[in-house]
Amino acid sequence: MKKIKLQKKHYQNLPNKAGFFGEYGGQFVPPQLKKALEEVTAAYEIAKRDPDFQKEYQTLLTDYVGRPSPLFFAKNLTEKLGGAKIYLKREDLNHTGAHKINHCLGEALLAKKMGKKKLIAETGAGQHGVALATAATLMGLECEIHMGEIDVVKQYPNVLRMQLLGAKVITVKSGGRCLKDAVDSAFAAYLNDYKNTFFGIGSIVGPHPYPMMVRDFQSVVGKEAHKQILLKENKLPDYLVACVGGGSNAMGLFHAFLNDKQVQMIGVEPAGKSFKPGDHAATLTLGKPGTLHGMFTYLLQDKKGKPSRVHSIASGLDYPGVGPQHAYLKDQTRAKYVTINDKEALEAFLFLSKIEGIIPALESAHAIAYAMKLAPTLAKNKVILVNLSGRGDKDLDYVGKLLKINE
Repeated sequence: MKKIKLQKKHYQNLPNKAGFFGEYGGQFVPPQLKKALEEVTAAYEIAKRDPDFQKEYQTLLTDYVGRPSPLFFAKNLTEKLGGAKIYLKREDLNHTGAHKINHCLGEALLAKKMGKKKLIAETGAGQHGVALATAATLMGLECEIHMGEIDVVKQYPNVLRMQLLGAKVITVKSGGRCLKDAVDSAFAAYLNDYKNTFFGIGSIVGPHPYPMMVRDFQSVVGKEAHKQILLKENKLPDYLVACVGGGSNAMGLFHAFLNDKQVQMIGVEPAGKSFKPGDHAATLTLGKPGTLHGMFTYLLQDKKGKPSRVHSIASGLDYPGVGPQHAYLKDQTRAKYVTINDKEALEAFLFLSKIEGIIPALESAHAIAYAMKLAPTLAKNKVILVNLSGRGDKDLDYVGKLLKINE
């Protein structure tokens, strides 16, 4: 595949007007949805340049979310591992407990400006569902969240939170009963009422403009981290590490550093139980290009070219596709993508909890696990910045059952 020569500000100019990052992205949807997506695109382009919209959004990030989120030097973790310094971008301290609130408030605010009455979305681990339900309540909008049956059981505390916030939770019992199937179900519901409904996609996936729009709302993570690490270390980090399912938290961190060529970017995918089909969700590691949910991207596929069943201990990562910008960055070798399995993620979940007093989401534990492997191989003057994308409250019941704590 021909690689595009890097130029100053090249990455910040993507996607193009058709929504492509190189060959990835686009808008592969039924004809009846084209008009609805064009409406969203036009509204978002206006909102980007509207000082009143931006002021209201920034005020919400500050006064409602609690931004900026801290950049924490994990001194105990660093000393225990030896080698590089490890910093944690504390997105787990945001209102609702994860990075998801950053783009959910943006989507809800845009929906309100467009005159929509209802927000609809999918969720895996439930963090996006909780964040969107929160934003819907704040904006006075109805909310409907589609969630796979497996995830409803694994993440039941988040189901209760969504319901408490007034959202209608639809349990999806078709297919693999996980995140991909929840997306399918939400898209089908959206098709039936797109005139009154705004689809609040939960990651940098789907048809244009969602990969761009969600990335832009999440870019606050990297912008803050860029300033914060310079103040703390008087230099940029040597490595950025973030988990990747759809890829919103990783791209939120990466985006502000894309033109800093000395900064190495590492996305961590779930290796699950094994590399057998259906046992993992390592899309960029083992997938190949294909079309899913309105976008052309890397995709785990079966022999017939259909999306494979996937698995991860972390519900938010069990998705057979990935955001098209990540696919592009992989091909350009601007970012490196690695894997962490269920066992390693669970060990990191427990280790960080006990050594730093921080209980990470199982999704974020994948990034922690890789940083734990990387740090001891580096000199002490090197810096690793990990995006701690969410907190582990939602995972406690599930982890307790895995470890048989209550038996």
